[in-house]
Amino acid sequence: MRQQNLLMPTLREVPSDAEAVSHRLMLRAGLIRPLATGVYTYLPLGRRALRKAEAIVREEMDRIGAQEVLLPAMQPAELWRESGRYDVYGPELVRLRDRHDREFALGPTHEEVVTALVRDEISSYRKLPLTVYQIQTKFRDERRPRYGLLRGREFLMKDAYSFDTDWEGLDATYRAMYEAYHRIFTRCGLNYRAVEADAGAIGGEGETHEFMALAEIGEDTVVACDGCGYAANLEKAEAAAVQAAAVEEAAPPLERWHTPDIRTIAQLTELLGPEASRLMKTLLYVADGKPVAVVVRGADEVNELKVQRALGTDRLELADAETVQTVTGAPVGFAGPVGLNVPLLVDREVAALSEGIAGANERDYHYRHVRPGRDFSLAHTGDFREVRLGDRCVRCGEPLTLHRGIEVGHVFKLGTKYSTALGARVTGVSGTEQDVIMGCYGIGVSRLLSAVLEQHHDEQGIVWPLSLAPFHAHIIPVAVADDTQRKLAEELYERLQSLGVEALLDDREERPGVKFKDADLIGFPVRIVVGKKAGERVVEYKERQAPEAEQLTVEEAVRRLLELVKPAASEGA
Repeated sequence: MRQQNLLMPTLREVPSDAEAVSHRLMLRAGLIRPLATGVYTYLPLGRRALRKAEAIVREEMDRIGAQEVLLPAMQPAELWRESGRYDVYGPELVRLRDRHDREFALGPTHEEVVTALVRDEISSYRKLPLTVYQIQTKFRDERRPRYGLLRGREFLMKDAYSFDTDWEGLDATYRAMYEAYHRIFTRCGLNYRAVEADAGAIGGEGETHEFMALAEIGEDTVVACDGCGYAANLEKAEAAAVQAAAVEEAAPPLERWHTPDIRTIAQLTELLGPEASRLMKTLLYVADGKPVAVVVRGADEVNELKVQRALGTDRLELADAETVQTVTGAPVGFAGPVGLNVPLLVDREVAALSEGIAGANERDYHYRHVRPGRDFSLAHTGDFREVRLGDRCVRCGEPLTLHRGIEVGHVFKLGTKYSTALGARVTGVSGTEQDVIMGCYGIGVSRLLSAVLEQHHDEQGIVWPLSLAPFHAHIIPVAVADDTQRKLAEELYERLQSLGVEALLDDREERPGVKFKDADLIGFPVRIVVGKKAGERVVEYKERQAPEAEQLTVEEAVRRLLELVKPAASEGA
């Protein structure tokens, strides 16, 4: 490709609304341009990188026997009602009506559509197992699109779906897909973790893992143990239980304590000093329309997904001030577990306290010497808090660490959630009908690009991993008007093209400084500068990550570049 005609509008200034490094770099390097909030146009360099990512995904999907399909983006709303997700998915589902007033949704995912396809086309176990996948644009009406391609309303996704006759078959498919994901993200040059996760709106009946690219901009928290390799997202993570405190036989009685205008944990902590470790925090929620209370220690945060799973509810919302007043008889800030007449979920660390301090369900009052089990019920005790730094691993007891992460992939064991709802059944070996057993496997392909750039950049710009670089090499003649430089650059460009090396020739009549700045910004793996020594057939060869450039003959430069490119090209073979 010749740069003179390339649509690559680079920017010198960082756009003010771009918060993430990857977003800034993709805009500055001319990879993408915004059309609307959370909706982007891919320019040639961005599209080339995206195609590289797609190719890696396709190679690894094909390697495990998955078959590529293309499912409709516009989905009949009745399919979503059949599965029960039409209302559950919420406002992120983009809904529309056609001219005949039939309701549709723009697909954020395709469980319903692919299940209906298998329901209509496969009736015998002899056609299973089957895994299909697609790479397609998805649509989600995000409340707050941000960080460029990391959280958009329109994005490119690889979604795969497996169909088996038994759980053993699903286990084998899941494992093959799990290993394929490791190969994909490794080939893309990501520093990532596979973590235990919650199924969320997709649902399911078995294990699920998220693949997290480690990055400070990440909206998710990864909990990891360096001792045994345990890793989970914060929603799913568990820590080892604390040992229960020794309980004195003659404990002090419950004491009502006047605390005027003290209603927050921070105010209580400041007031109590060392005693703050015994604080109990009570939060009121509404679960499927009914109030419940959750008690955790003052320094902890309630893990709402753990609470939701324990209650078996579809909806869980923090109670508003009016509900708190109705349930406790006091304003927000004075709720406590003693005397509450609603279901009470007590975190196991609270249950382990010998005594503590809690709200008294009365304005300007708290209780001292609150004893779990004596003063409130421990009938519903469990793990209801978020893991925190310093907790011990639930498996090996080593300290846990916390990292920020970007979710780039997710694999689910769905079981029969969708096949039962949509009637996807096959005749089994015994001659009786059975629901097919499903798995679901997604990769955010466009998000993957942003995650890679969050990890692969320096002060000058992008540092592309070879596998995703829009071009392998950037050839820069210092002076295009110099016949010797121009001819040698053209010769090198044609030769690399013939050898299968993707090269960009900067044939612009620009100052050398401009060319070099653009080269560092777009960050291809190798830069070859043709300058004053062109008459001697000597060029400047520099790998993007190398601290210094080298003076090499053209033959040496070509050989070095081929050594770099060809092994990488054979990785997917």
